Amino acid sequence: MTRHSGLVFARAYVKSMRLYYSFITGIAGMVGWTYYQYVAYSPDTIALSQLRRTVEVPTSPMSALLILVILFLAWGINQIFNDYLGLEEDRINAPQRPMVTGELHPRAAVVLSSVLMLGAILVTWFFLERAAVIPLLIGVALNIVYEYAKGHGIWGNIIFGIMISSCSAFGFMAAGPSEASVLTPSRMTMLGFIALINGVMTFYTYFKDYEGDKASGKNTIIVRYGLQRSRFFSIVGSFLPSLVFIIGYLSLDLWPIALNGVFVLLGGLTIVLQLWTGYLFYRNPVCEMTYYSLSFNFRACACAEATLIALFNPTLGILLFFLTYMLIGFLFNFHINRHG
Repeated sequence: MTRHSGLVFARAYVKSMRLYYSFITGIAGMVGWTYYQYVAYSPDTIALSQLRRTVEVPTSPMSALLILVILFLAWGINQIFNDYLGLEEDRINAPQRPMVTGELHPRAAVVLSSVLMLGAILVTWFFLERAAVIPLLIGVALNIVYEYAKGHGIWGNIIFGIMISSCSAFGFMAAGPSEASVLTPSRMTMLGFIALINGVMTFYTYFKDYEGDKASGKNTIIVRYGLQRSRFFSIVGSFLPSLVFIIGYLSLDLWPIALNGVFVLLGGLTIVLQLWTGYLFYRNPVCEMTYYSLSFNFRACACAEATLIALFNPTLGILLFFLTYMLIGFLFNFHINRHG
């Protein structure tokens, strides 16, 4: 490979990573990592037994950096596999993607992603916590399963949501040792809520892909029920995360952490972002604006994850909320065509 062709390949690979998506996996993983710090810094006498500190210790700066690098690159590295498996529909949905145009050699890109993913596994095994390899491998496997599951209605959304929640599990488990059960009610509630947020987020992305999914036989929710009915689903989906959280917190007592003022403020802003996202796709289920509405969709999802961080670290939560909102929009603008 010549130097020029190597630069072309590198540029096409980075473009295919679609780095604005990195905040979806990155912030989801930081929810788990911040949760771990919350437990590690909590006094031994903390009231709730499922949050009591056992052997948890604050994560070292180097370990935290490694965790963040893996989390923020996870989407892009796995996106290459997704693009490779979805070439057929992308020829209709996204004809300008590098793998479709031939700018990015499919097999070479898959090999590079495989090497990078192996590197992430090795770093986790030798420098972080070996148990964290489990959610890492689960995430990789679910990314492959998702490409097939999205053709079976709501199963695609469920698989996608669980896949992103595995990033939160990785963030927690890679942060340090823990003797407490991974499956405590509060942790399962957190993972379930993140899965819900992301399952709703990926539903909106199917509007843009409607024609290609239909032509290639991908029976997504929108293909199955049609654009007009799915417009109303978009409104329902915009209310769903906040309703589930309120019912779970106030009525079922599933979240045993006291709410703080920053969380309430960011939660209110998140609800506005979610409702506006639902309205955008109700108003523009097909057209050029359908693509550009995705920027708001991704912001609503990642900002909801940042809001969860505010439960454990209000200062970090509010910082990530606004940085995420700005940077997703900035990176999204590099994909200026509706087929991005």
